[in-house]
Amino acid sequence: MRTDRRWLRRTLKTLLVLVIVLVVTLGGYIGFVAVRSGQQVTLPAPTGRYPVGRTTADWTDHTRTDPLAPRAGTPRELSVWLWYPAAPAPGAPSAPYAPGAWSGLHLGGLPGLGETGFDDIRVHAVAEAPVAAGRFPVVVLEPGLGLAAPQYTTIAENLASHGYLVAGITPTYSANLTVLNGRPVSATPSGNPQGSDATSMRPADDRLVGVWAADDRFVATELAALDTTGRFTGHLDAATTVYLGHSFGGASALQACHDDAHCVGAADLDGTQFGTVVRSGLAKPMMLLAGQISCITGTCQPRNADEQSERDAARTLLAASTGPVWSYRLDGSEHFNFSDYGAYYLAAPIRSVVGLGSISGDDALAITDAYLVAFVDHVARGLPEPLLTGRSSPYPQVEVQRTAS
Repeated sequence: MRTDRRWLRRTLKTLLVLVIVLVVTLGGYIGFVAVRSGQQVTLPAPTGRYPVGRTTADWTDHTRTDPLAPRAGTPRELSVWLWYPAAPAPGAPSAPYAPGAWSGLHLGGLPGLGETGFDDIRVHAVAEAPVAAGRFPVVVLEPGLGLAAPQYTTIAENLASHGYLVAGITPTYSANLTVLNGRPVSATPSGNPQGSDATSMRPADDRLVGVWAADDRFVATELAALDTTGRFTGHLDAATTVYLGHSFGGASALQACHDDAHCVGAADLDGTQFGTVVRSGLAKPMMLLAGQISCITGTCQPRNADEQSERDAARTLLAASTGPVWSYRLDGSEHFNFSDYGAYYLAAPIRSVVGLGSISGDDALAITDAYLVAFVDHVARGLPEPLLTGRSSPYPQVEVQRTAS
């Protein structure tokens, strides 16, 4: 009996110590996360020679009835963020990362423990800055499904600093949040469909990619009009348009390029391909940049039916395409390393859910930026780009899959 009591006392003491250690450890971690979440973060600096300006616009395509809207007969409305080469403005404050109702882009809709607050994220663009002297080709940028244009600020600012007007589209009713005329608008089931597997969802995704590609072409047309009116008069070469996107936005970029005679090339960042372009191919230059376990370049070893479908789509597209193709895999990256998620703080449990790989977030964005600038410079300006044509990469994280040279 006495032995049993001693054993019980020792066990209780051990459990008490373990509880205290757990509480102290958890409290310390929560404190660490709280401090990190509140620290200011500056997005990676643009590498081009131009300062960057930014403005936003809400445009309505009166030629289309929106098939994704909850009310029949609604015209298609889009929020468009424009990043552009700017005249120097010494001392001008940078624009807010996600102003007003755009703050709802926070995970869960509200700033909280474990994620950098948007007020603490510093960008490099100046709001409403004067346009730099010159004439600039157009890049149309689409986000991944559920995401919004501001969440690709790093990529957009970098391209603008190299002399491009970048139009970032937030696809209404497909993004978890967009803001039109100051009011937040959420996704609808038709705009952001959910399915059990890639094969069953492909018909719905084929239809949706057609809507997004039409958005791309509408924005490109509106930009052509801006070349004759307002602040961009005489500054845009809208006849030279590059489409690019991440995830589903990458699929829409390929489809838009297929459909637009003014397109000079398209880049797909880790996006499974959908739409008629998969079967008919692309006759324009194309770049595919994949995450480590992605099948979008057609070279993976599928682990399941979804990846098999993804690889089949890529191989069908590549076999049908007649334009030059460059494709790469970024080791250590996961799907959301191609967005701003990699640039600011997310607590470890959130990072694993969001889908960020072991690669440094800033490194992943820097490499993505380098390849995008090389591709866009080559197809829009005809510049020779050794980064594209080399059989190996100066970045050890990059695995060259295919080169057009």
